Amino acid sequence: MKKFAFFCIVLVLCKSACFLVKPGAVYAEAPKIIKFATLAPQGSTWLDVIDDIVDELRDKSEGKLRIKVYAGGISGDEKDVLRKMRMGQLHCAGFTGVGLGEILNEVRVFDLPFFFKEYGEIDHIRNKLHSRFEEEFAKHGYILLGWTEVGFIHFFSNLKIDSLKTLRNSKMWVWEGDPIAKTLFDAIELKPVPLSVTDVMTSLQTGLIDSVYVSPLGAVALQWFSKIKYMLDLPVANAVGAILMTQKYFDNLSPEFQKILKESFRNHMGRLTKLSREDNKESIEVLKSRGVEIISLEKSAVKEFDLARKKACDAVSGKLFPADLIENITTEIEAYRSGKSE
Repeated sequence: MKKFAFFCIVLVLCKSACFLVKPGAVYAEAPKIIKFATLAPQGSTWLDVIDDIVDELRDKSEGKLRIKVYAGGISGDEKDVLRKMRMGQLHCAGFTGVGLGEILNEVRVFDLPFFFKEYGEIDHIRNKLHSRFEEEFAKHGYILLGWTEVGFIHFFSNLKIDSLKTLRNSKMWVWEGDPIAKTLFDAIELKPVPLSVTDVMTSLQTGLIDSVYVSPLGAVALQWFSKIKYMLDLPVANAVGAILMTQKYFDNLSPEFQKILKESFRNHMGRLTKLSREDNKESIEVLKSRGVEIISLEKSAVKEFDLARKKACDAVSGKLFPADLIENITTEIEAYRSGKSE
């Protein structure tokens, strides 16, 4: 009888406690955690902007939408990141053209060698093609949250590259599985060393390679410049970048969170592009101060590289890209340069 009375008292106390505690405190929804990966290292401009996005999303969602950042390639190369996104281990990532091209070949038109001469042309073409690429990424199961870029790419080497002949003698790194870079190197008759981007620094230290291609900012941020003597001032290409999220994870967010997410990334990616361009310009001065010599080509050598551009574009036209896409972009750039573009 005493045991029964004790049981009744406990039951009454438990029920009373349930009335005293707010339902929201018991069933509070756990925050949404976005697992985000990038090759960009801590301390870089790219990570600074991502940190701003992390703070903004947390504040605007009252702590209900958060981002956990895996920086500096800790999640692997971009192909590794894509595999993990497909498995649901990661939800969102920042990609260069190499990763984007694994999903959609056409987006690599922004990386065509010796194609764009200045940033205005890139912005113009990107605005023209945004809707097209946004729809194509969606067909493959990804949300395009924003564009950015690595910047104009240059050759960095321990050889004093002043011609195609010298370049052909280099032990040039090529990002493993990058069809655009392979096409360019085939066009200039160079046999590069294929490696993951995460293996480049070690390979420079061991002498497996003596040359790389990267933006000035990238050379500084990744510390590759510390193993390099020369930079060729001729821009090889402009490396595109973008933020993608899996459609599956995006669809699991509330409409309110989807709106906050899109607005935040769109606004900050525009700022990142501007900062990246400024930092690339400043990085050239940093490289000079650290003893990297900037090499300028003679006009005859520039013409050699221009012929390589045409050969590379012909090689990818109709294969990696629809022929009409390159034709349309070429026409649009020519119109832009002549001031006739809308």
